[in-house]
Amino acid sequence: MTSKQRAYLKGLAMKLDPVLQIGKASVTPELTSAVDEALEARELIKLHVLKNCFDDPKELANMIAERTQSQVVQVIGKKIVLYRESREKKKIHLP
Repeated sequence: MTSKQRAYLKGLAMKLDPVLQIGKASVTPELTSAVDEALEARELIKLHVLKNCFDDPKELANMIAERTQSQVVQVIGKKIVLYRESREKKKIHLP
């Protein structure tokens, strides 16, 4: 992903609300499958790491991205933005 594409996705992500929350259980198989389904449906999603989760958000983002074959767009504070092109319903066209 180029820096221009990343900047474009960051702009789109600013308007998004978090779709999923990561709590004290951290990254579970259920969370991974929910993220996978959300990425297939939306392509660009935002996650929120709750205060009771003591793991580092950057490490969580990398772990989830690896498990879902997605890309980390950005991690700001406790917010994670992930992108993966949909296999069937492509909505976002990168520059």
